[in-house]
Amino acid sequence: MKARLMSETFQENLFTGPISGEYDLLRLMCPNAATLARRIGEFIGAWRPERPLDGFEIGCGTGICTLGLLAARSDLKLTAVDSAPQMLDQARVNLANDIKTGRLVLFGEDALRALQSMPDASVDFVASNYAIHNFDEDYRAQTLKEVYRALRPGGMLINGDRYANDDRDAHLADTQNIVRGWFKLFRQIDRLDLLEDWVVHLISDESPRNIMYYAPSLEQLRQIGFSDISVDFREGVDTLVRATKPFDA
Repeated sequence: MKARLMSETFQENLFTGPISGEYDLLRLMCPNAATLARRIGEFIGAWRPERPLDGFEIGCGTGICTLGLLAARSDLKLTAVDSAPQMLDQARVNLANDIKTGRLVLFGEDALRALQSMPDASVDFVASNYAIHNFDEDYRAQTLKEVYRALRPGGMLINGDRYANDDRDAHLADTQNIVRGWFKLFRQIDRLDLLEDWVVHLISDESPRNIMYYAPSLEQLRQIGFSDISVDFREGVDTLVRATKPFDA
C-alpha cells in the first residue's frame, strides 16, 4: 500500500547541548543500557535465521544498539533514525563501514514522521534502546501504532528502555538512588559540568506526560494489537520488552 501522509506531530528532541555530544557516558551512568543493546542484537541475530531481515531502529543515538544489531547478522539491512544532529554525526563515524556497504541507512529525522513515511507491512522488526521513554504519552502512542502498521505480519517490536515501577513510592526511591549514583560517578570522573543537564533530562523523563509505567505500557501494546508480549529482562526500571504483530493481522 502507498505510504501514509506525514503528520505534523513532532517530538521535541530532549538530547541537546553538552549531553548530546558526550552521550556515550550513558555506558557509565546506566550499565544496563549496554547490556540491553547487546541482548537486542543477540536476539535479532538468532531470530528467523532462514532468511535476510529488514529492520528499523528508533533513536539510534551514537550507534550503540545499531552496532550490536549489525554485528549480530550479516544479512540484515537496517534503517536507523535520530533527531539529535550531534549524536547522529557520531553514529556516522562509528558506523561508517556499514553505511558505505549499504547495510545501514541513517536519517536525521523525527521517529514518528519517519515511520509514517513507511509503507504498510514493510519491515521485519523495529528495535529501540532507551529512546521511546523520552516521548510524551500522546506522541508515544502514535509512534507505537505506526510501528505496528509498518511491521510485517509476524514482525516484532523489541525495546530496551526505562519502564517505571507501578508502585509510585518504590519508583521514587529508585529514582533517588539513580541521582545519588550520578553525583558519585560525575565526581569520580571529574565531569560535574554535565551533571546538571542529565538531572534536568531525568526530570523530563519523570514528568507526568513522559513517564512510562510498566503495566500500563504493556497493556497499551495489547490494545494496539500486539501479541506474545514478553519481558526478557527487568532490573529496576531497565527492561527489555518484545511484542509480535500477529500473522493474521
